[in-house]
Amino acid sequence: MTGGSEPYCVEQIHSGGQTGVDRAALDAAMLMGITVGGWCPQGRRSEKGAIPLKYPLMETPARSYAVRTEWNARDTDGTLILVLSEISSGTRLTIEAAKNYGKPLQIVHLEPDERPGLLEDENSGEESIALVVEWLQRHRIRRLNVAGPRGSSNVRVYSLARDFMTRLLKQLRALGLLAI
Repeated sequence: MTGGSEPYCVEQIHSGGQTGVDRAALDAAMLMGITVGGWCPQGRRSEKGAIPLKYPLMETPARSYAVRTEWNARDTDGTLILVLSEISSGTRLTIEAAKNYGKPLQIVHLEPDERPGLLEDENSGEESIALVVEWLQRHRIRRLNVAGPRGSSNVRVYSLARDFMTRLLKQLRALGLLAI
């Protein structure tokens, strides 16, 4: 949606199509009928072979994951990083790309450290959703890049990320902030 009196809405979910968080975000969005896209490496390269064609991604001219990462940060309005508790080197590359392009960046810990005083309140389930919704609105992010660890990093990363994205997208829809 665009125009003077029309409200702001998230219009697209982008990712690089890697196993784990990338596909979780695409699957959650596609299930809800939200437009998806993004860049993937030449040959639709992922850690588990070719990225399935059901994901409408454009191939970069390079097989490098770094090019895909950079182009997704460049071509979207902001990046949401979903991690379990620690940030991997690949996810750090996404963070640096978003910063280099001056794009808004939000990190959500899906499994925060349980020790007292460490992320316990600011990253609790529903509060994390509310923080992301506020961040999306504040920065008027229409094309959202979603990234995080690949599936081989932890067997639970896909399901935790898909659950988070589903809850986030349902909240955006309930608030009238999701273009469908």
